[in-house]
Amino acid sequence: MIKNFYVTVKHKSKLTKAEIHKIIGLLKKQLQFEIANLPINFISSEAIHELNKTYLKHDYSTDIITFNYSGKNDILEGEIFISLDDAYSNSKKYDVHFSYEVLRLIIHGILHLIGYDDQDKKSKLKMKREEDRLVSILSKEIRKGSFKYGR
Repeated sequence: MIKNFYVTVKHKSKLTKAEIHKIIGLLKKQLQFEIANLPINFISSEAIHELNKTYLKHDYSTDIITFNYSGKNDILEGEIFISLDDAYSNSKKYDVHFSYEVLRLIIHGILHLIGYDDQDKKSKLKMKREEDRLVSILSKEIRKGSFKYGR
């Protein structure tokens, strides 16, 4: 298990904390960061909609919200909220396995915490390229292991 890293699944899912810890361990190795404090919360569409409305003033559901509490890019202190409902919808929309959509969202959140941004076209493209690179690397690692995501 990774020190100062926590996983909360508040929504019906077959995700295991051990699988998420393995993904974060692989990302730590690839991106060279440490963790001061990082919870990842897997929640419902309704719950993320409320967070989006309360903290970001957006009145809609979204797949991921990331809060960076320290602003440091090498020692992460923040919180990631992932809507499993929206992840499932995305997996159907983009015709990918649910596990790879969850992987992509975890990577997306970590990239935000290490300084990537997707607010304009150029930065969004840069972030997407890194996201795709990491999904490719980590999905190969996942296939070697015993990840058994499901929905």
